[in-house]
Amino acid sequence: MSRGILFVLSGPSGAGKGTLRRLLFQRLPGLAYSVSCTTRQPRPGETEGVEYHFVSEEAFREMIAQGRFLEWAKVHDHFYGTRASDVREVLERGLDVVLEIDVQGALQVKKAIPEAVTLFIDPPSVEELERRLSCRGTEAPEERRLRLMNAKAEMEQARSYDHRVVNDHLEEALEDLAHLVEFYRGKRMKEGTP
Repeated sequence: MSRGILFVLSGPSGAGKGTLRRLLFQRLPGLAYSVSCTTRQPRPGETEGVEYHFVSEEAFREMIAQGRFLEWAKVHDHFYGTRASDVREVLERGLDVVLEIDVQGALQVKKAIPEAVTLFIDPPSVEELERRLSCRGTEAPEERRLRLMNAKAEMEQARSYDHRVVNDHLEEALEDLAHLVEFYRGKRMKEGTP
């Protein structure tokens, strides 16, 4: 059985990466989602172990000290991280893994696993991003401002990614994303990666 491919999906808050990831999983079989840990509080409708593992800051810092994260970062005043064991176990079973993580984390993953495929989800514009953040209504105005400020910095890092997908029209962005995943799967088949 060949080892799975690690796909790293990033983009600023409001770019639509979560929506694209969910739709990608509906479209393509054989994908696994690695649930990250976070110290932020669950949003309405989020479930422990589905969107995130919600942990205390103390527990998160302990996992950092134990070296249990493949990547971790402090973003928007909260910690986020991906447990290395979760990702490696699924890849060894031959499933392709999708991480939905921030830019800081993606750069750490690429350093640790150079063959990981990094995919940046771009909003069509900063103005549209601001509109999306306002419409979803999940953050207070001051947190929304912080996310927008961070988004601008994240978008500047997008050039370090293997590929960029602009999420202007959802179906077109999904098509582009699915095409990229299928391209790398096809490449693995041709190369006969063990």
